[in-house]
Amino acid sequence: MLPTQLLADTSSEPVLPGTAVLRMETTSKRTGTFDGAWWPRSRDIGSQLSGLVIALTARLGTIARVGLDSSDWDETPGHLVVAGHTVRIDWSAVGDSTMIVTKGAQDRFLFLVIPPQTAPSPAHAAMAMAVRDNNAVSAEHVLAAAGVTPADLPVVPSRSPD
Repeated sequence: MLPTQLLADTSSEPVLPGTAVLRMETTSKRTGTFDGAWWPRSRDIGSQLSGLVIALTARLGTIARVGLDSSDWDETPGHLVVAGHTVRIDWSAVGDSTMIVTKGAQDRFLFLVIPPQTAPSPAHAAMAMAVRDNNAVSAEHVLAAAGVTPADLPVVPSRSPD
């Protein structure tokens, strides 16, 4: 399991290779689209999500479930056991670069997910944009404005007609 580094309101801290990076809004208002941003460093869900869940649990309390895009990861397990606690993983194939973290019945947090192969500068820019108060733009817009290029984004397989 890789360590998770928590960043405060500034993005001036160095990013170490191989770490997952999490940035959450630190104000009491939740007026923007995103509550935070996450920059996993690989497509290995076990190594990346474990560190994130531990960091979120320390900050928010027990995490019940996480909603992720299946096209972003190499494997899609239905759950993950982290520090003795089972976290359910809900999968979709929407390709929208977001993650939903559920703490309780009514506590949901929306995160922008930065593609693992993104360079540090655009990744930090996207994280900073995502957590700005009153940010009401889509993940696609944030990533484009930060300079995350289409080559950085995972390819979402097209669905065949039913």
